[in-house]
Amino acid sequence: MSTGKQLASLLLLTTALSVPGTAYAQTTAPDTGAEAVPSEDEATDEALAQQVEGVDDTPQEEAYEEPEVSVPGGAIVVTGRRRQDVTRASTQVVSVLDTASIARTGEGDIAGALTRVTGLSTVGNGLVFVRGLGDRYSLALLNGLPLPSPQPLSRVVPLDIFPTSVVASSLVQKTYSANYPGEFGGGVINLTTRAIPQETFVKISGSIGTDTETTAGTGYTYYGSSYDWFGFDDGRRTIRPQLQNYLDSGLQINDPEVDQRAILLELGDPNLILLQSTDTLPVNFSGNITAGTAIDVFGDGQLGIIATAGISNKWRNRFITKQSAINADLDLDSDGREFVTDNRVLVNAMLGLGLEVGEHRFRFTNLFIRDSLKRASLSETQDLQDDDTDQVQNTSWFERQLFDTQFTGELKFGDLGIDLRAGYAQTQREAPYEWTFTYSRTNNAGDPLGNLFLNTLDPQRGGAVVSFSDLKEDLYYGGVDVSYQLADWLGVTVGGAYTDTKRISARREFDIRAQGDYPDVFGAFRPDALLGDALIELGYDRDAQIAAGIGPFTYTIFDTTGSDPAFEAGLEIKAGYVQARVAPIEALSLDLGVRYEDAVQEVIPLGLDDAPSGSANTTLIANDYFLPAGTLTWEVADSLQFRLNASKTIARPQFRELIFQTYFDPETNRQFNGNPQLVDSELTNYEARLEYYWGSGSRVSLAGFYKDIERPIEVFSSFSDNEQVSGFANAPAAQLYGAEFEMQWNKDLYSLGEWFESKRFVAVANYTYTQSELKVADGDIAQVFPSAPQPATNYFRDGVPLTGQSDHLVNVQLGIEDLDKVSQATILLSYASERVTSRGTASLPDIIENPGLRLDFVARQGFEMGGADMELKFEVRNITGRDYQEYQDNGTRRIDINSYDVGTTFSVSLSAEF
Repeated sequence: MSTGKQLASLLLLTTALSVPGTAYAQTTAPDTGAEAVPSEDEATDEALAQQVEGVDDTPQEEAYEEPEVSVPGGAIVVTGRRRQDVTRASTQVVSVLDTASIARTGEGDIAGALTRVTGLSTVGNGLVFVRGLGDRYSLALLNGLPLPSPQPLSRVVPLDIFPTSVVASSLVQKTYSANYPGEFGGGVINLTTRAIPQETFVKISGSIGTDTETTAGTGYTYYGSSYDWFGFDDGRRTIRPQLQNYLDSGLQINDPEVDQRAILLELGDPNLILLQSTDTLPVNFSGNITAGTAIDVFGDGQLGIIATAGISNKWRNRFITKQSAINADLDLDSDGREFVTDNRVLVNAMLGLGLEVGEHRFRFTNLFIRDSLKRASLSETQDLQDDDTDQVQNTSWFERQLFDTQFTGELKFGDLGIDLRAGYAQTQREAPYEWTFTYSRTNNAGDPLGNLFLNTLDPQRGGAVVSFSDLKEDLYYGGVDVSYQLADWLGVTVGGAYTDTKRISARREFDIRAQGDYPDVFGAFRPDALLGDALIELGYDRDAQIAAGIGPFTYTIFDTTGSDPAFEAGLEIKAGYVQARVAPIEALSLDLGVRYEDAVQEVIPLGLDDAPSGSANTTLIANDYFLPAGTLTWEVADSLQFRLNASKTIARPQFRELIFQTYFDPETNRQFNGNPQLVDSELTNYEARLEYYWGSGSRVSLAGFYKDIERPIEVFSSFSDNEQVSGFANAPAAQLYGAEFEMQWNKDLYSLGEWFESKRFVAVANYTYTQSELKVADGDIAQVFPSAPQPATNYFRDGVPLTGQSDHLVNVQLGIEDLDKVSQATILLSYASERVTSRGTASLPDIIENPGLRLDFVARQGFEMGGADMELKFEVRNITGRDYQEYQDNGTRRIDINSYDVGTTFSVSLSAEF
């Protein structure tokens, strides 16, 4: 094949890969020498006959499933003699989880499936770390468009809210190219939703599961509302009129016009504050329905419609050990245990329309995801300095919601290609009625009530605090990319993008206290009686107090967030780029580009009247950058290629990291405060990679990478009143380097005869070794609000690793699958070594997480019943019962900060496709 024909087919395959669903809608294969994939199911679960070892009659042009991949600017291209295998064909370093790969992992959400990709790990609630870099260094896209996050602590959307049923593929690109946004540290994760099916279908699935630490066991809960099981509230958590009137008034809580008595009578709803123990927690369950069809239009066109809806309901118990130290010797300041029961409900729906007319392709995608968490907990903590004991009850409800609508149009006019992308997305997070009740026991022999837990609504002995959080973020995006084939050896893309993100984040916290001669005996009442109407009315009725023979007392509400109740944040980015793909000779290609970004990021504190408060907590970061990137790919031999990449990128502070407002994260079980004085981080990236491919999709690669980071943002923790409080600061500098090894071996077993004739063995293994170190010198300064500038050594130690970075990441998959039907059994092993989750302060050691070894098993079996294609799936997760461990260790002593047992989970699912 001549170089001209190769590069002519380049743009054809680029379009096929950048339009989701094209591989399934076309009737003839693109001009690449590979055969078309017959259907989605066959592509997922059947290997093509010519791939069978020894029978492949097209050894130089192997046939692969074309995964649905949608990327900005048509970055996935075939150059030289490279085939349709996207990992091999791309001018960048990419890993792709197609529908077959995702199914093999058996994971229910895309965050779990991504942990099987080389160098990737997830932390907490679905935040993906690439090569040990925190989620701030990762970029998440949906169909090539950015997504806002419903999570206050992250501008990157948690990927565990995306069920695998709505995702056709997940592409991870670890080398930067100019067609992507400049916020790129470890990599970009691009999810492509399902699009045009080849034929009409309906698929229904359901599952049930158990957890050895949770299911059928004892747990805590509270009533809440009648729709909680569905992830929605029936209106009970709606803020009541008197409190809403106060919030809308702009008045101070102690203003005479504010009726505190009326507000208190509204707050004490037993359904929201009465903690209950249940002896039998239910099983986990999920259900999903997906349907699609394709219609011939305009003579040579197709209109595809695909819709899906699903629900997942899971329970989780955690018995957490929470300790804190008073000095570097790790002598205990407090020792506590907390029992937490979480009920998480995930509801999703998607409607997608795809249109192909000739070589023009259009897509309209609408996605809705709602993630609700109902949390109930009871803890007991002994203060070893004061020798008293606190018992704390929490009831809370967190709802995260994402709505995203997108349009992409990809037009082809000979050598000219035009890509249009536009989208609007909105995320919301509401946490109404987060209640904390504290009961204290003095353990003092001289106190007549010293052996009782009492809540006297006094900071010295108990308390009742309720908070309301509300976050809304709107994101508008528009982009255009124009590609032209100037010559056989040169293709150029010029593009521009505009992103405007606006966030409003409000949090109001009210501390309810008793004043006067409040009888201690009242402190023994349970929470619903403590704030019941009878006691509230008594507190405002002196005659009734006299009749009861008690001294005068009343109630007061303190608005602890009155100074900074809300924040307005925004990020506006104007970007343009030029990218050239040069192939001077057949075996060599060069991808060169430079991106220009002008960005303004600001955070403005708002007062009670929703107007700017003039607080010093304001942030304004206005920077522009030129971000060059280049990747050289050399096809050394027919099956061997070498890549070399260099680039400059940035990482901006996340909104929540800039907002000086307390936030409680239910996953990490700690509080966070932002730092308005954070600044951008700048990265210089280098990578070299050697890749070898052989028959039946088998491959092996070895890579080395290096990153230099100026002003990385790190998390540090301190302890206040036995509570861990984390903050953020720019460290002076850091370096990160490492190596990756990846191997996939597909071995056909037909030579073994009989049962093995249609089977193959699949082995996938990857290992990532990473080292990083902070660079901190005498004289370096750290800016931590509200303190004055101070030595960086107060927060960081020279030579310690970056937070979130594991030295070793290992993933292994071993399985047998059938080439003729859905039949698969896979053992999955993952390992991550220790990593720092937060810097220690005041000479305390860093806080360490030890994920350790995890072993899973997934089996899938297809069969026919009643004319329907059925699939039965069985999963066992965390077979070895690996526990969660987060601790501080000074080499001679260890204390647990947030450690708990994690159970083994079993689940069975059944699906039917008609």
